[in-house]
Amino acid sequence: MEVGAVASMRYVKDGIKAARLVMQHTKHTMLVGERASIFAISMGLPGPTNLSSSESMDKWTRWKENNCQPNFRKNVVPVDSCGPFQPKDNLGHNKGICSEANSIGTIESRTCLVGPHSHDTISMAVIDKMGHVAVGTSTNGATFKISGRVGDGPIAGSAAYADDGVGACGATGDGDIMMRFLPCYQVVESMRQGMEPELAAKDAISRIARKFPDFMGAVVAINKDGVHAGACHGWTFQYSVRSPDMDDVKVFTVLP
Repeated sequence: MEVGAVASMRYVKDGIKAARLVMQHTKHTMLVGERASIFAISMGLPGPTNLSSSESMDKWTRWKENNCQPNFRKNVVPVDSCGPFQPKDNLGHNKGICSEANSIGTIESRTCLVGPHSHDTISMAVIDKMGHVAVGTSTNGATFKISGRVGDGPIAGSAAYADDGVGACGATGDGDIMMRFLPCYQVVESMRQGMEPELAAKDAISRIARKFPDFMGAVVAINKDGVHAGACHGWTFQYSVRSPDMDDVKVFTVLP
């Protein structure tokens, strides 16, 4: 149950290293924002560093030229095309938003914002030769996110969770939706109750899909014995595995 996390951290490239420093050298669980960057740099990580690339700047420029569309706001009207934004007085006239509850309790599509190419999460679970289990997740966040947004990556139990006595889970996808369900905590707890990794992974994904039938996401589960499986919704998902008795990494494909 050792956990370290950073969120909304700028100017430091190695986010996962900063999270490990929080775990190893503080009694906190999470640091955020500018102070997280200051902590990471003070502990020896390179920075401050400009993390923008020509590709990301070009993408941002095209987005601005397209009136800052798409974006993650809802129930608002802009003073001009890119804000500032104000709440709508009449919420009955929501047109073009990506998320709205309907009469049967499910949520309509967000796929205009979230897809396989709009985020870059990496999650990795490891079992060492002593049987200790660890997992880490790192992400750059969602493309065109609102400044200050924190996704599921640093939330323990959402994009990652591990327990030596059970196993581990990593997740990727629409983090704003997935973090509401803590899918990796659910996976590990299901395995604790006796579920095999495949069933535990499918169960966690199905819980989200019942409320958000158009969401995109995936989880990978591995138990303490090294048995692994993945489950996904809204896309075809791949994950890779390497064990001491394998000559190379093997890629597994999971269908929705």
